Amino acid sequence: MKGDKLLRSALWISVPYNLFGAYLFAFPDSAAGRLAQMPAPAPPAYRFLTALFVALFGGMYAYLARQAAIDRPMLAFGAIGKASAFATILALCLAGAVPWSDVVTASGDLALAAVFATWLLRNQGAFRSGACT
Repeated sequence: MKGDKLLRSALWISVPYNLFGAYLFAFPDSAAGRLAQMPAPAPPAYRFLTALFVALFGGMYAYLARQAAIDRPMLAFGAIGKASAFATILALCLAGAVPWSDVVTASGDLALAAVFATWLLRNQGAFRSGACT
């Protein structure tokens, strides 16, 4: 498949990126959370459920990176998730709810979403021919 090495590298980069993000959501009062300008602490249920979903995405990226054949729908879901995370942060920033530094940090999500989407678009033919199972 075209670009498999780049895709797998992007997937592996996504794992610690997501796990660190999950840590920030779970512990906004930590030194890292304060440095990232995380908002005042939310109730634990919100913090930990958000952290859980971000961590689950990280687990999905690790799973995908280890597979012999990339699961296209799962990768598409990851691309949508990363692009949506960036779009949400950008919208919140434009509304004045978060600082521009959050947009800079979330640009990693946008870059990774672009890698995922590019791989999906470039490998459509292989999927249609049955080579990608």
